[in-house]
Order: sequence, then C-alpha cells, then structure tokens
Amino acid sequence: MRTIVNISLPRELGESLEHLMEKGNYATKSEFLRELIRDRVEEEDIVKQIKKSEAEFRAGKGKVLHSLKDLR
Repeated sequence: MRTIVNISLPRELGESLEHLMEKGNYATKSEFLRELIRDRVEEEDIVKQIKKSEAEFRAGKGKVLHSLKDLR
C-alpha cells in the first residue's frame, strides 16, 4: 500500500529539485524524494550506532587495538 504525500515548494527549491533530478538521472520527483528519504533514515541509523558506541566507550567497554589481528 502506498501513502500519497503532496508538497508545496518555493520556486527556488522546485528549480533545485529539477536540477538534482537531471543530475542524478531520476525519472520522477517521487523517485528522487524516496531515495532522499531512504538516505536520511540510513543516516539517522548510523548516527544512533555511533552514539551507542561512544556511550559504550565512555563506560569503559572500549578495547585498544594494536593491530588488525586484535579485531578477531
């Protein structure tokens, strides 16, 4: 099932969208916006993982690696 979302953009953003679509070879605005949203969701997931890792490191759960063999 799909959700339909209508948006209104100022002329400048609409022109920027058209330029980005051409540059990225997107067939439709929907295709471009879907990829943009997926990228943003992935970015937020990565930020969450980094924050979790930083908290673990601050809690003393970090490990000093002296070589790549230490990763195993």
